[in-house]
Amino acid sequence: MKELPHITLRAIEPEDLDLLYHIENDRQLWDVGATSVPYSRYALHDYVANASADIYADKQVRLIIEDEAHKVVGLADLTDFDPKHLRAEVGIVIVKNERGRHLAKSTLEALHEYALRTLHLHQIYAIISTANKTAVTLFRDLGYADDALLKDWIYDGQTYHDARLFQKILV
Repeated sequence: MKELPHITLRAIEPEDLDLLYHIENDRQLWDVGATSVPYSRYALHDYVANASADIYADKQVRLIIEDEAHKVVGLADLTDFDPKHLRAEVGIVIVKNERGRHLAKSTLEALHEYALRTLHLHQIYAIISTANKTAVTLFRDLGYADDALLKDWIYDGQTYHDARLFQKILV
């Protein structure tokens, strides 16, 4: 098997505002997340300036994904953090022109280590549309259980779509 690309996860910096603005306002990504309104540069600038990078304070951690050449290739999130049960939802966006390089797989593996070793999470999970075959395959390949089918879970503005709950216990 081909070796996976090396990635680095780092904190969001002010110079990442354009990437964040582009990702948060990409209407094609709204169908896979909870966003349904555009974000202003001001709101995102305020977020970057005021996020504490403390999962206990913010209930989330957003990280920039860089490839081996230190080029920004995406964004990774651990959101909806539950401090009682030590779990969080995972989300990854790889910029369009960087997809197909196995960066999402490398990122998920790095997030597993970060979530376990640094944040001491017990589990992470993702809710993925059954129509997103690439993501479904990725999460299954990385050992996520997907025992739950969520009927009509995702609404794209015209149609409801089923989703699967993917869960990984970190050990």
